[in-house]
Amino acid sequence: MTSFMLSGTTASKISSQLTHLRHQMGTPAVGMVLTLVVVCGESEQYDAVRAATEAAREHPSRILVVISRDPNEPNRLDAEIRFGESTPGEVILLRLYGELTRHADSVVSPLLLTDTPVVAWWPGECPEVPAKDPIGMLAQRRIVDARAASDAVKAIVGRARGYVPGDTDLAWTRLTTWRSLLAAAFDQPVGKVKRGGVEAVPGHASALLLAAWLSDRLGASVKVSESEGPGLTAVRLSAADGDIVITRSDGHLATLSRPGQPDRRVALTRRPTSELLAEELRRLDPDEVYAAALQRLAKTNRS
Repeated sequence: MTSFMLSGTTASKISSQLTHLRHQMGTPAVGMVLTLVVVCGESEQYDAVRAATEAAREHPSRILVVISRDPNEPNRLDAEIRFGESTPGEVILLRLYGELTRHADSVVSPLLLTDTPVVAWWPGECPEVPAKDPIGMLAQRRIVDARAASDAVKAIVGRARGYVPGDTDLAWTRLTTWRSLLAAAFDQPVGKVKRGGVEAVPGHASALLLAAWLSDRLGASVKVSESEGPGLTAVRLSAADGDIVITRSDGHLATLSRPGQPDRRVALTRRPTSELLAEELRRLDPDEVYAAALQRLAKTNRS
């Protein structure tokens, strides 16, 4: 990988340098399918860039990493441009100082790829309503992660109140394998589900979303209770013909129990952030199922 540093620069100079480097290294921008804008702190940028770069192997992208530094320093923009075989597309780290920290959109806008979607990702703390954030307003898709919040449950309830089509949360993406397994559990009729429960460590945002999704789909009350973990450990549904139970005590393998069926062992591994991000980048239209789960969650918390 080759890295180029630009200190005290501007967005137009970065754009010119990108054009020069593409011609020099023979890496045209036409192969890139989207712009991914990553908004994070300095302490988060290493893991965020690694996850975004790995996700870009499936979705070649221009990755713009916006890092706000000291707002009290004089206005300055420092950039680091990364090219190379290990970097699909382009990675540009943008470090903003002074007033620029409050106007990141003015730096990002000239660097967006033309005629391609824009996705914004906050791997750490995020705006209360991402769609109203200046960076969020540039994006068709906005990805946050309630797990990074100081109060994950409060954060996910806030998502329900401020949802705008195009929003999503990696706390929801982590449920894809759980939801697939639960859907498979209903391949054979088990009768109407009367009630259910989701078990997880305290303050687990994904558990809250899973309970809301099950309540919405099954028309039954599904409560969240605490377990010792790790993470999400069990789902128990009481149906007319017997109980459907999924237990996962080690974060890797789950046991599915259904009425009249032998227990089944299923891989249910906790997935890395890069895999979650790649999944979300496959979907650029609004996630209506996620929206329905949030609406159910908002309704539950009002009552």
